[in-house]
Amino acid sequence: MAHTSDELLPDPPPQGSVNYGAYLKVKELLALQVPKSAPAEHDEMLFIIIHQVYELWFKLVLHELDKVSTDLFANRPWAALSTMKRVRHVLKVLVSQLDVLETMTPLEFASFRSRLDQASGFQSAQFRELEFLLGHKRAEMLRFHPEGSVDRARLEKRLAAPSLVDAFYALLDAQGVPVPKAVLTRDAREPNAAVPELHEPLVRAYRERPDLVLLLEAMTDLDEGVQEWRYRHVKMVERTIGKKMGTGGSSGAEYLRRTLFTPLFPDLWAIRGMM
Repeated sequence: MAHTSDELLPDPPPQGSVNYGAYLKVKELLALQVPKSAPAEHDEMLFIIIHQVYELWFKLVLHELDKVSTDLFANRPWAALSTMKRVRHVLKVLVSQLDVLETMTPLEFASFRSRLDQASGFQSAQFRELEFLLGHKRAEMLRFHPEGSVDRARLEKRLAAPSLVDAFYALLDAQGVPVPKAVLTRDAREPNAAVPELHEPLVRAYRERPDLVLLLEAMTDLDEGVQEWRYRHVKMVERTIGKKMGTGGSSGAEYLRRTLFTPLFPDLWAIRGMM
């Protein structure tokens, strides 16, 4: 017996139950895109949505990498591995979003750019949190957030907390890989730096510990994903504003270019030529 399309539809939800829109707060979410230009420039909506979506992805990446850090400190490499794979896929989405943003020409961006006033990506507290969590720690970046603000407090907490590389060192130590004591007790506020004494033990781990190799490669993959996103971000900025000063007084693409090719886990790259 043939079914009509209506027969295949689910029954309406019971009165008072939580529905799709209420659970996801769709009404509130869709009210957050408010262009500054008047009359509104067509491409400002794209600019706002892309950056709001980025902030949502940053929130998820922080959520996931906090779990990775917890799992590494607790000597749970397999749990960390699964979550890192998810983060790597998110980073691929972050890169692909730039393809959408690059459909906006320099003239189209210029049509509303002045409305941004002092707003700048430098002020993204979540992205700065992500940098600190990954070990790219620079106390001077706190100055973009007023003292006493919620964002400043979050960043100060991240700056003082162990980064993902500290969790990595702790896991290596728990797994029997000899890690220098000075590395295990290092100042968490310091940025990641290569540890030459760790290179030979890591090479041995690659040769003798296939269980750890999966984790080491996942961390290298994560590192490469962050570097890939940085590179595409720089090229997008160059394509859109060239060598102009960035919003908020930054040096634009020139500043971003200085962040390129700086690995988060330098030891994992340094040992490539030793194997």
